[in-house]
Amino acid sequence: MIDALPVPLALFPLKSVLFPGGWLRLRVFEPRYLDLMRRCEASGQPFGVVSLIEGGEVREREGEGFRRERFHEVGTLAEVVQIERPQAGLMNICARGTRRFRLSSSECLSHGLWVGKAEALAEDPRVSLPGEFSDVAQLLRSLLHRLETGAAVADLPIQPPYDWDDCGWLANRWCELLPLADGERQRLMQMDNPLLRLELVADQLDGLGVQ
Repeated sequence: MIDALPVPLALFPLKSVLFPGGWLRLRVFEPRYLDLMRRCEASGQPFGVVSLIEGGEVREREGEGFRRERFHEVGTLAEVVQIERPQAGLMNICARGTRRFRLSSSECLSHGLWVGKAEALAEDPRVSLPGEFSDVAQLLRSLLHRLETGAAVADLPIQPPYDWDDCGWLANRWCELLPLADGERQRLMQMDNPLLRLELVADQLDGLGVQ
C-alpha cells in the first residue's frame, strides 16, 4: 500500500481516465516523457496519470508559447510494468494503475513536464458482490472470453489478477470498457463507494440494452 508519494509527483496528463487495477499502454516519444520513464524504470517510483480538461497530450505551440493544459486534481498512480524500445527516441510503455491521489498543487517545469504535490486517497473497501449484480459479472466474463478468441492475453484490455467477486474491481473494469464521456468516467473513478459505482455501471448497461 502506497501512502508516501514521490515529492514532487511527476504527472502524465492524458485524454483518458486510469482506474486502479487498470492497464495503461503508452507510445512515448516526447523528451519530457522519455526522461520520466527512464527515471521511473531506474527508481521503481510511480508517476501520476491525470485526465485532461483542456489541452492535448502532446505539447502544442500557441503564439510564442505553448497551448494551456488543464487537468483534474484527482488521478491514479501508475507503476511501470514493461518498457520496450523499438527504436531510438521511442518507448512502448505498459503500466498498471494502483492507487488514487489528489493534487494540492501543480506546476509545469521549463521542459514541459508537469509535477505536483499530492496525497494518496483511501483504497476502495472490499465489498463482496451482491447476488443482484451476478449478471453484471457474468456479462464481463463472457465479453472477456470472446475477446480472448484469437487475441494474445497480453493485448487484452483486462489483465489478471481477476477479482470477480469484488464490487470495486468489477465496476472499474466496466468503467474502462463502456462508451462513457471522459467527465462521467472521471466522476465514477473519484467515487468513494464501490457498490454505488457498480450500481451506476449496471444502470449504464441497462440503458445500452446490454444483456
